[in-house]
Amino acid sequence: MRRSLDLLRCPACRNRPLHPDGTALRCPDGHTYDIARHGYVSLLTGTRARSGDDAPMARAREQFLATGKYAPIRRTVADLAARSLPERGTVLDAGCGTGHYLAGVLDRAPHAHGLGLDTSVRALRRAARTHARAAAATWDLYRPLPLADRTADVVLNVFAPRNPAEFHRVLRPTGRLIVVRPTGRHLRELRQRTPGMVDVDPGKEQRLHRALTPYFTAERTERVEYAMALTAPQTSALLGMTPSARHLNPSHIEAADSPEVTVSVLATVYRPLHGDPHDIGPGKTRCG
Repeated sequence: MRRSLDLLRCPACRNRPLHPDGTALRCPDGHTYDIARHGYVSLLTGTRARSGDDAPMARAREQFLATGKYAPIRRTVADLAARSLPERGTVLDAGCGTGHYLAGVLDRAPHAHGLGLDTSVRALRRAARTHARAAAATWDLYRPLPLADRTADVVLNVFAPRNPAEFHRVLRPTGRLIVVRPTGRHLRELRQRTPGMVDVDPGKEQRLHRALTPYFTAERTERVEYAMALTAPQTSALLGMTPSARHLNPSHIEAADSPEVTVSVLATVYRPLHGDPHDIGPGKTRCG
């Protein structure tokens, strides 16, 4: 965990290293960030972050992912990341949630270490303990990331917001960005059966391409698609962990039936374009 915490830089004075000081991290200028008793670092002290998983959503995410129903996605992410990681590489999971996918990568890369960033304190309580070679910190991905330039060998972005300019900045020139997102077929049976469930925007791929093109070029894309049989409790947990949980009537989640559901996602490996990350593209913090 210590090696993972060494990746962090002070968000107040930018690029100043943080060093352990009891139950906190401190920079040379005296800015201090508490390490919560659950193990994550609180970097967003005194700031208002965009909302992440609340307690029921984080609990539902942990319960559903523990069933192994998304194991093919996790294996694909780990396979793609392993091809890009040097022996003692560094993995940044941007929007890590409970750390499920970061832990999968680290299991495949026995000498790598990782750092997960997320706004959800509830999810980070789990992420901080998900792997011995991982650390976790609160952060808003729409802001400049609390890492130095060219620090990461792999950036994971799995069902999470994107900040292409910052991903490019923190990646080494030989590094790779791995983006996982749903297709229009993903969970379509649930969306058809569940009033109020958020649909997949048909323009999502075009927006992703526009956002990433100034900074990255796609190397390969893998589609992970399969039918998933669910029990009623598994269906409820799946609904409870999605962004739709904020809009659904709780009774609809509890009363969800257990259909066979299509899982359909795309996982793309992106190579950073060469050049100074501060000079590429129209802005430093464009978000997709």
